[in-house]
Amino acid sequence: MSTEVMGTVVQATGLSKRYGTTIALDNVNLDIQAGRIVGLVGPNGAGKTTALKAILGLTEFDGGLTVLGMDPRSQRYELMQQVCFIADVAVLPRWLRVNEAVDFVGGVHPRFSREKCQAFLARTKIKPTSRVRELSKGMIAQLHLALVMAIDAKLLVLDEPTLGLDILYRKEFYQSLLNDYFDEQKTILVTTHQIEEIEHILTDLIFIREGRIVLDATMDQVAERFVEVMVNPDKADATRALKPLYERQIFGKSIFLFDGVDRTRLAELGELHKPSVADLFVATMKGTYA
Repeated sequence: MSTEVMGTVVQATGLSKRYGTTIALDNVNLDIQAGRIVGLVGPNGAGKTTALKAILGLTEFDGGLTVLGMDPRSQRYELMQQVCFIADVAVLPRWLRVNEAVDFVGGVHPRFSREKCQAFLARTKIKPTSRVRELSKGMIAQLHLALVMAIDAKLLVLDEPTLGLDILYRKEFYQSLLNDYFDEQKTILVTTHQIEEIEHILTDLIFIREGRIVLDATMDQVAERFVEVMVNPDKADATRALKPLYERQIFGKSIFLFDGVDRTRLAELGELHKPSVADLFVATMKGTYA
């Protein structure tokens, strides 16, 4: 196995991008290793899509960036042989027939396996001769997934892949991704707003805000660093004195979120909980939506 497969997949140093006076990426450093499932999460306009465009060689940028050891600007053709990208699943033309979609992807992607794709489609109710416009949203998602799963890419980039799908299909999408596609030689980078859905599949979490990385940690580190404590009103001031990241009220009690504070000390004040990634996100982004 080549070291490139097992090593660093995306490495950015001082990655920056301006659109006129707007700073879309502000001196971003990233190191994404092979065999990881990384969630890139941020509000609209935070720089997520710009970062993906840079990684995919779709935009100019300043600073250093290599993807699978290649420069996305000058080696985009070679890079795209190893990378698969999916945006929102609603992008397939409505007049296209299912078998034509399979033919098309087979024609453009050198690492596409028609057998794998057809085996996946055989498990669905999708007919090869159906047009996209005759399929339900859930079926379109399954078709999209079948096309992607059949590409043996080292890096899979998913940009809001389940937008507009109902919860059952969203869950199914991520389950299939984990069970039928992912292995330790592949890396998945996914952006989403629906963070609570991907929380259980992620190995790493990156929060981006106003073009800057504000959190970059493994899920294990997140579990070690962050803790919530639920306290009665009489302990609220004492808890506040320990400088929480965030505070919210629920049923007359206060819940405080802490980063790296001694848990035994917090346990004396109230009940400890593991914060959800969504709560962590709200705390980290406070003020962004004001």
